[in-house]
Order: sequence, then structure tokens, then C-alpha cells
Amino acid sequence: MSDAHAQQIPVDLSDAELATRLAHETGERLVELREQLLREGASPWHLMDAGDALAHRFIVDTLRRVRPSDAVLSEEGTDNAARLSAQRVWIVDPLDGTSEFGEGDRDDWAVHIALWDRSAGEHGDLIAAAVALPALDTTLSTFPPPPVPPRQIRTPLMVVSRSRTPAVAAAVARELGYDGVRLGSAGAKTMAVVLGHVDIYLHAGGQYQWDSAAPIAVARAAGLHTSRIDGSPLLYNDRDTWLPDLLVCQPHLANDILEAVRNFTSL
Repeated sequence: MSDAHAQQIPVDLSDAELATRLAHETGERLVELREQLLREGASPWHLMDAGDALAHRFIVDTLRRVRPSDAVLSEEGTDNAARLSAQRVWIVDPLDGTSEFGEGDRDDWAVHIALWDRSAGEHGDLIAAAVALPALDTTLSTFPPPPVPPRQIRTPLMVVSRSRTPAVAAAVARELGYDGVRLGSAGAKTMAVVLGHVDIYLHAGGQYQWDSAAPIAVARAAGLHTSRIDGSPLLYNDRDTWLPDLLVCQPHLANDILEAVRNFTSL
């Protein structure tokens, strides 16, 4: 382990500081692991499995030490019903974009760390989060929040999956005359909106709470519109971890997009 990793994450950090530090340091470990395994000629499958395991273990072990009373919902862990009565739940995706990580030369993968608190609103809410883009040496957090991305003078750009474009996203792009780009992980796509590289991320057809919790919290902190594609709020720490759709966009585009979604779904 490198000198940068020798010191443990301290227990006295604020929740936002902890989310940021944990996302960043997990990302550092993943970058080191990928470089080492690539030098050894590891297969993409080995890269993916090793990355998932290392990131999950580091995050869970750290949270157990520094926040022992909190519950954890992780993509790579076994869901525990105790989180449904917990006051605070960390919702994490240790390696979002595992396929991109396994390709070795892609940077569109991420680490997601979010904290949900039962006392924040009627249904509980996300109170701290960070998304690391380790291959870009970038970590974005809810505190300090990212700057509001400027309104771009261009045809709006919608980011969609590398492998498939949801029918509703294609329909909205056609109706509103948007251009499209493709990226890997949900975290990378959401952060592309936060950073102003694109203007819209519209997804439908399959995600879980850990795919979007941290990215949504960071996008909210940056002043972006976030919702389900029917305009309803995104709710976390539900019993069912399935949360299949979302919209993240520049606020001035939201009404037109939601109307175009309604037009498509009413056909």
C-alpha cells in the first residue's frame, strides 16, 4: 500500500467530509489496483471482480470503524432489513461502471458514497454525498457544493448509456431536437451534467438506489433539476432497492423534458 494510503480515515470528520474522503481514497486504491493488474496482464473479468471486492471491503470496513451505529446499503453487499428502521443509512456503489473499469483505458467509472437520514423530510432524504471520478482525479461533493454549471449556448446535449438508449430518451431527444452523447457509469453521466459537459441525463429501464443516490445528491447541491421521469421525487432507503428511472438536467430544460416524457408515455 502506498504512503498516501497509510493513514486511516479519521473518525472526527463531518458526514460530508467523510463521504468525500471515502470516495476519493477508494478511487485512489482502484486506480492503483487497475494499474498493477494491467501490468500483470490480468483479464477484464479479473479487473472487474478485483475492483468490486477491494472497493466494497474498504468502504464497509471504514464505515464500520468511523460510523459504527449507521447502516450500510451497498451494491456489493447483502441487503439487511435493519436499514429500514435505522436512523442513518450509507448508500454506496463501490465501483459504478465496473465494465468500463475492466476495459483498462476508460475513465467513465465512479465511486458513489451517500448518506440518507430519516429525520430529513417526510420520507427521509440524502444529507451528504460524494462521487469520485478516479481516472480523472476528480471528486465532487455536496459540501462544498459544485458550482452551478453555466447555461450553455448550444443545442442541448443528452447523455445516454453506451450500450442502449432508452426509448423514452430517444423520443424526447427527437421531439425537442437534442443531440446525444454516450458514456458509461451513471455517476459519470450525472457528473457530466454537473460539470456542464452535457445538459441532460435521462434514464429509464433499470437502476438501483445505489446507482443514483450519491450522483443525485451532488447534482441537487449544484442546483440542477433532479426527479423521476414523471416529475415525482427520487426516494431512497425504500424496502425495494429498484429505482429504475431518473432525470437530471439544467433547470430551464426540465418542464419541456417532462412534457415530452408525458407525450411519449401517453401514446
